[in-house]
Amino acid sequence: MSIDSQQNSNHSPILEFKSSTFSVPILVLASNDIITIEQQLQDKVNLAPEFFKNSPLVFDLQELNKHDLDIDITALTKIIRKLGLLPIGIRGGSTQQNKQALELGIPVHSGHTVTASSETQKQQVPEPLEPELESEADAITTTMITHPVRSGQCIYAAGDLVILAQVSAGAEIMAEGNIHVYGSLRGRALAGVQGNTEARIFCSDLQAELISIAGNYKISEDLHGAISNQPVQIYLQNHTLVIKDI
Repeated sequence: MSIDSQQNSNHSPILEFKSSTFSVPILVLASNDIITIEQQLQDKVNLAPEFFKNSPLVFDLQELNKHDLDIDITALTKIIRKLGLLPIGIRGGSTQQNKQALELGIPVHSGHTVTASSETQKQQVPEPLEPELESEADAITTTMITHPVRSGQCIYAAGDLVILAQVSAGAEIMAEGNIHVYGSLRGRALAGVQGNTEARIFCSDLQAELISIAGNYKISEDLHGAISNQPVQIYLQNHTLVIKDI
């Protein structure tokens, strides 16, 4: 190798930073009861163990701080890690909570810090009136994704989830209601994650790594011989996943 080429090689960048967006589950806490938090979080994990395994997680303390409920960040972090989740951020924390999180190696999500002045102002604002009860139909929301879901992305929908493109291998999609994929489903799809046994998964081409409804799941090894290259629906019958062409 010549001296010039060696110098050019030495000056060639070996890394770069790029901006990107990705979805991460957010744990919103409304109670500082550590025992209850652990029990309910364990229940959530049990519904979809493969989905939550080694999943990154951001915990949100905004609601707690609105009601002046403090929480032990160290104890909370231990619980999250004990259940196989990986805390990667805190948001909505007070100055002291953020300091504790940073000492544990957990980054602070900017833009949601509760400051002393905002806490004082909060006490002067009257509580909002209770909202009118919504009908069951109004309460159901639909999340629509128009672009492909790439490997490593994680999407969660509080109601139904509609994806107008393919789901790549290594991606995870999760919904409390039904899942519709108008393309190839190659990643993980979990419907009815809050225990809705009536939820269904619809896709144009089933090549999934994992499918689950209300905690009942099948992995790719169990899907050999399943219908592929044509639209199918997946539903729960007698605690067993049924895959049927449409």
